[in-house]
Amino acid sequence: MDINTLCVHSGNKDHSNGAVSMPIYQSATFSHLGVGKSTGYDYSRLANPTRTELETIITKLEYGYDAMAFSTGMAAIVAVMDMFSPGDHIIASDDLYGGSYRFFNNISNKNGLRFDFVDTSNVDNVKKHISKDTKAIFVETPSNPMMHVSDIGLLSELGKENNILVIVDNTFLTPYFMNPIHLGANIVIHSGTKYLGGHNDTLAGFIIVDSEELSEKLRFIYKTVGACLSPFDSWLLIRGIKTLAIRMEKQQANAKVIAEWLTKHPKIKNVNYIGLETHPGFDISKKQGRGFGAMISFETDLEETAVKLLENVQIILYAESLGGVETLITYPMLQTHADVPQEEREKLGINEKFLRLSVGIEDYEDLIYDLETALK
Repeated sequence: MDINTLCVHSGNKDHSNGAVSMPIYQSATFSHLGVGKSTGYDYSRLANPTRTELETIITKLEYGYDAMAFSTGMAAIVAVMDMFSPGDHIIASDDLYGGSYRFFNNISNKNGLRFDFVDTSNVDNVKKHISKDTKAIFVETPSNPMMHVSDIGLLSELGKENNILVIVDNTFLTPYFMNPIHLGANIVIHSGTKYLGGHNDTLAGFIIVDSEELSEKLRFIYKTVGACLSPFDSWLLIRGIKTLAIRMEKQQANAKVIAEWLTKHPKIKNVNYIGLETHPGFDISKKQGRGFGAMISFETDLEETAVKLLENVQIILYAESLGGVETLITYPMLQTHADVPQEEREKLGINEKFLRLSVGIEDYEDLIYDLETALK
């Protein structure tokens, strides 16, 4: 079945009364049919019919073995890290969402995990850091916010050779544009708050796994920690995913035009968009995905230009997050990456002139006019 159809029709659905929309089972607990008898639902922390519908959809979209829906994307990452033990070593992309970096360097380190942050777009960098204690490679591709592209296939081969899990955060491209499990990854993570929800109205996270073994480990953590997605929020995600395909196509089309426009503006120094043929990861992106997404980052000529742009846009909203139908612009050094030490931020290129743009579904000419006016 084509992914456009899967977005609309990939769930089990509840057709017992002819409902086209999956009901919201707003129940914390479920009655038993008798001693030792269950409908399959006992308590909503363990499972809920609305959430199961959503997890079925995500499993099919990512071609996984199982999927779990969490209260946030960070809750999903926390659950994955809970699989590891003190002394375990993890290789992670050096350009990561600031919340992931904060969690790894504070909570995970406190719990005894060790991290090396490397440029995972260069497989040789990853090879150099593998040790007998290495248990996983954690990758964002494209990365947040520098848009570095890692070759999931090559990293997955490296993982299999060394019995190392490959974990891919697929938030930026979504299962509509890329399927990391097809490329050899073991675990896929999403912030469902972003493109999967698509409307900036709820928080959610997902873990998708490629095997029964990983499913059992993570479902145990899932039910024990209890950071599961509520029935109503599950329903919002089901509704959001129905329009994922058309949103992603429109947002990508807008992003391509805007990225090309930014490259020609005299006050813009560098533009990072993986759909530009000049991007160093362009060929890898074409090889491992079906599209380039709608995330752009860029550097202005001066700090004053960046601040002026943020304070003068009218249609574009100066706000954190990404992936919704509204175009959002973010100042990473003060927002998403504020907890990354200044020296490390600047080494990556995240400075006072650096901005990130999540392109929405508005008319691209209006968005360009908004940027052009704010830059004057």
